[in-house]
Amino acid sequence: MPEKNPYGNTYIADLPEPETVRPEELLRLYENGEIDLICVLGPTASGKTKYAVRLARELNRLRTLNPLRGEQEGRAGAEILSGDSRQVYCGMDIGTGKDLSEYEEIPHHLIDIVDAGTKFDLYQYQKAFEAAYKDIVERGGIPVLCGGSGLYLEAATCGYELPDVPQNPELRAELEDKSMEELTAMLSSLKQLHNTTDLDTRKRAIRAIEIALYQQTHPVTRTSFLPKKTYYIGTLVSREERNRRIDARLEARIREGMIDEVKGLIDGGVPAGDLMYYGLEYKFVTQHVLGIISLDEMKTLLGNAIHQFAKRQMTWFRGMERKGIRIHWTEC
Repeated sequence: MPEKNPYGNTYIADLPEPETVRPEELLRLYENGEIDLICVLGPTASGKTKYAVRLARELNRLRTLNPLRGEQEGRAGAEILSGDSRQVYCGMDIGTGKDLSEYEEIPHHLIDIVDAGTKFDLYQYQKAFEAAYKDIVERGGIPVLCGGSGLYLEAATCGYELPDVPQNPELRAELEDKSMEELTAMLSSLKQLHNTTDLDTRKRAIRAIEIALYQQTHPVTRTSFLPKKTYYIGTLVSREERNRRIDARLEARIREGMIDEVKGLIDGGVPAGDLMYYGLEYKFVTQHVLGIISLDEMKTLLGNAIHQFAKRQMTWFRGMERKGIRIHWTEC
């Protein structure tokens, strides 16, 4: 039977069928203007970054072998834009899995662009993406978006301008006394709860309600320079392999100093509450650093949370397919 999450959505039990993605065909489609962005997406630990870097290198190699009547002179190559909601923050390296060494000669964008502790929202991400995307295209490069944050990927690829939602102090004061159950019910009456991270904390839930109410009276419109013809590639691994990778990666990150990274951020002035707002590694490691949970409890709770997060990511991506987006799943 398909699994269900606490918000009533049913996870799709069957994995999509893998297919072969040919870089030669991607390059042809891009050079002919049939696509204007390549998006590599997938759940955590599915090998997205490694795949995107390999693809970028192959596109560059093929472009060198097949120049366009001398027009190749001075053009940029393939460049990667991050679609990760937490890799934008400086100093949050191990917990977000930046692995910058993987990129080597391939330029990357939208990583380390704001200080940890800063509130960087979806609107700001879309504007930063649009600027970086436009820059790559105007230099003749091939933009490759890579990430697993569904909302960020859709903000980049679905072509809609997000409103810069101002804070509403009166609404926040009204919601402050409500229970988490009341906030959940209110948010679910305003929108479908696909993005369950909206309910990770009271702050997130209140902000999500604030945005949803604002958007009821401020409809979104199309922007002038976002991709309109995205080619989506999904990185696919079995559940068993994905879970194995998640567990191994968590142990590795702890050995590499993830706990010390969080201590350093707190010592550097980032409030513990702000770190917990970022969720997953930063939520549970901060609780451990503060003495709220033990090391073993942290490992168990965090491991379970990452497994559930990966499931939610796949649910989001399959939901994109139900909305008509074609994702070319390939084994990694």
